[in-house]
Amino acid sequence: MSLLSYLSPTRLLEGYLRRCLTAAGLTSQTLSIDSETTIHFWGPSPLDNRTDKRPVMLLLHGFGPSSMWQWRRQIQAFSPSAFRLYCPDLVFFGDSTSSSTNRSEVFQAECMEKLMEKIGIEKFNVVGTSYGGFVAYHMAKMWPQKVEKVVIASSGINMRKCDSESLLQRSNCECIEKVMLPSTATELRTLMGLASSSRIVRMFPDALWNDVISNLYQKNRKEKVELLKGVTLGRDEKLSIDPLSQEILIIWGDKDQIFPVKMAYELKEILGDKTKLELIENTSHVPQIECAQEFNNVVLKFLKGSQ
Repeated sequence: MSLLSYLSPTRLLEGYLRRCLTAAGLTSQTLSIDSETTIHFWGPSPLDNRTDKRPVMLLLHGFGPSSMWQWRRQIQAFSPSAFRLYCPDLVFFGDSTSSSTNRSEVFQAECMEKLMEKIGIEKFNVVGTSYGGFVAYHMAKMWPQKVEKVVIASSGINMRKCDSESLLQRSNCECIEKVMLPSTATELRTLMGLASSSRIVRMFPDALWNDVISNLYQKNRKEKVELLKGVTLGRDEKLSIDPLSQEILIIWGDKDQIFPVKMAYELKEILGDKTKLELIENTSHVPQIECAQEFNNVVLKFLKGSQ
């Protein structure tokens, strides 16, 4: 390994994140859920499962870096006392792999359900952000007897084809993979401009963005492009989602430029009477990072409300 690799800011930050998750009581684990698919996840020690009676929270990340990059502040807040946390890498993210040719978000939901079954978890709450919200929706729909409460954050599961076209216009890109899977510093800066309300991130030098791309966006790139193309929701102008039976919390940044906030209001009406919407002011597509404390408070109040 070259000296430049050792000095990589992204690798240094990754080491810090791993230490944070370990300090929160989670361990890095890998589990084969069937003959084709292996899932990497952060969770409690298997020995702790026998006596741990805390409610279970499954955290599902969005498109982009692996789970620890997207949920660090939630793990630090929830793991020590409130919940038994499981934070997996979705298939083809991080160290999760599969030889299956299925690339839909329904397949991701099936893999996450198999993971929970393998671990021995019968009931759990699910929290999904962006692409992870698509997966969370399908899990809640397909296994209502297992999924207790649902948090959908910054996730336009009610998207139509026109919403994808509007996103391409806002990003000035010709295809969705150039938005969600940047391969140049310019493309990554554009994505950060859409996903974050902070102006500072747009001022980072190209060398830093290139380091991020090299370490976080290159692995399994072909498969991730196929995942984008394999999403079943939003392929045409017809809505293809139904109300859910569970209590649902929708969280949205009021400055979201990936999925504009008008989609949050529409989604609340679609998902049914048990749905609550919380807007977090002055945040964009990643409120769990931009305003972690408020995000955590809202989630905690919702999930602990009936306990």
